[in-house]
Amino acid sequence: MSLADQSRDELGAQFELYRRELRAHCYRMLGAIQDAEDMVQETFLRAWRRRDTLETTSSLKSWLYAIATNICLDTLKRRPRRVAPVMLGAASTLAEPIPEKTFEPMWMEPYPDSLLLASPDPTPEDLLIEREQVALAFIVVLQLLPPRQRAVLLLRDVLDWPASEVAAFLDTTVPAVKSALHRARELIAARKLDHAAQLLNLNGEFDGAAQQLSAYVNAWEAGDGAALAQLLKEDATFSMPPIPAWYHGKESIHALVLSTVFDGDAYGRWRLLPTAANGQPAFGLYRQDETSGYYQAYGIQVVTFSGQLVSDITTFMDAGLLRHFKLPNALPPACG
Repeated sequence: MSLADQSRDELGAQFELYRRELRAHCYRMLGAIQDAEDMVQETFLRAWRRRDTLETTSSLKSWLYAIATNICLDTLKRRPRRVAPVMLGAASTLAEPIPEKTFEPMWMEPYPDSLLLASPDPTPEDLLIEREQVALAFIVVLQLLPPRQRAVLLLRDVLDWPASEVAAFLDTTVPAVKSALHRARELIAARKLDHAAQLLNLNGEFDGAAQQLSAYVNAWEAGDGAALAQLLKEDATFSMPPIPAWYHGKESIHALVLSTVFDGDAYGRWRLLPTAANGQPAFGLYRQDETSGYYQAYGIQVVTFSGQLVSDITTFMDAGLLRHFKLPNALPPACG
């Protein structure tokens, strides 16, 4: 049966089988969860309108990926790329004033782990692959690639499509695909020497996870900068987009948090709810309103561990992100 012979509900049900993987693909292309959601919706709308151009459902998955990829490429022609503070230049120092927040839609966003594998019983290999393909540092490096190189790298190295199929997707030639892939791989390899790739922790090893995560939460909720510093690697990094700055080194981060998020009497100022993002530990971060005592949503914090120590803390200061993680907008005052 051709797609044109199916009802909208029948075809929509088939589209939905690919929502999770298409959304992850669009996220890798664009670096933002809301953009990814929008691109998937546009993909399904465009596929419905063009359903008579596909004869059978046997190639439906490839067809949807082709539509989604080209929609993302069209979007990237009109919008600036999404960035992380580390992509903007060298680490900031405490001698410099903290920059003003930049609220344009330019910042990368975290991706909820709950939107990854649809399988109820994924294998360890499945989980590792998903972590590798959506790790925050990998997404950072992807955004450094020109859009078409990014698309080729994802379609060839992540999705493992043949070069001939990728060429057909992108309306180009096989030699052009191979050339773009070569250039993309070279840039990825070069970036392995810098900060972004140092964040990658793809071997899945994290000893004493529960104990270290508990200590991390306790440090934040007690406003204890010294305890937080104890958990940091010497070369750890710290950023809070939309502030366009990032900080490097345990001593700098310790001094920074004491003068900002933990300044004054910070005990009980913060609450953290555990979640997971980009295959990494993450938290819904809440700040207490001094008048009501309630904790208001502040953003999503993604924590990268290397062994038992924290190598990066990225706090996405956007309360609207919590809805993607199905976390509440506010928490009641702590008892006692």
